[in-house]
Amino acid sequence: MNSQLKLSVLDLVPRWGESSFEEALQQAVILAQSAEQWGYGRYWAAEHHDLERLSCASPEILLSHIGARTTRIRLGSGAVLLPHYSPLKVAENFRMLAALYPGRIDLGIGRAPGGSAHTSMALSGNFLGHVADLPQRIRALTELLEDRYRYDDVPVAAKPVPAAQPVMWMLGTNTKGAGYAAEFGTGYVFGQFMSDTDGAEILRSYREGFQPSADLREPRAMVAVSVICAETEEQARKLAALIPRPGESDLPSEPTDSDSSGPSRRLIIGTPASVRDKLQMMAEKYRCDEFLVVTPVSDYDARLESYRLLMGQ
Repeated sequence: MNSQLKLSVLDLVPRWGESSFEEALQQAVILAQSAEQWGYGRYWAAEHHDLERLSCASPEILLSHIGARTTRIRLGSGAVLLPHYSPLKVAENFRMLAALYPGRIDLGIGRAPGGSAHTSMALSGNFLGHVADLPQRIRALTELLEDRYRYDDVPVAAKPVPAAQPVMWMLGTNTKGAGYAAEFGTGYVFGQFMSDTDGAEILRSYREGFQPSADLREPRAMVAVSVICAETEEQARKLAALIPRPGESDLPSEPTDSDSSGPSRRLIIGTPASVRDKLQMMAEKYRCDEFLVVTPVSDYDARLESYRLLMGQ
């Protein structure tokens, strides 16, 4: 593996075939433990609601479970969907994690609903109104993590107060999320595997607009990519052909090539060497040295093998 590239895991916690939700969560633990053993830097869990094939509605609970079963790998949310929640409760949850697992916690936040319109309304009421309030929520969350938040001019603190604070990241697929990350001085994750927009331009706008914060003095970015790695190109393509098509799965759909029978333009497939070469070219284009890798193959063993091969194990 190119020593300049840093790799981490993004887990949507999928439930494949006839597997139960319990098995999907057990597989999340196995993936995180294996990723730690193989040298991945982070394990991040996504948040989704009322989706039949995705098993994680509460990443903070899953991360607490995984933290007790790992020792070094950083743990994070990819992402907590902040429009649904009180900034105080989010700060309390992630400060609790940071106190339990010092120096290992990332707080990734996003602005997507994470489910259907009716699920979003059942979860938090007027979701669109909450999205409009997102800058105020991010500001409040930032102030809570810096112990300077006030409500009606009365100090309010998020307890416990850990020695090492959770590190904030903003996730997004367009300039809106990048703008928030720049304005509030957080790290930024561009979701390339879910976006048709020009990631290089979005990351450029983030860097140019970045305002230093107490937590981060210079811009810091990651790119989330979809990867399938196998011993041979043929094996990788066979695995890619098994990915559920749009409408067959709750996983984010992949746009197809011009001849709709081919694999996605956003999906990186191949041998360990060819995938690493593609990631290196992407790193140079995006001026980014860290990738969050999601592997959407519909077989848990093949998923583990893809991550193992990618890290050169």
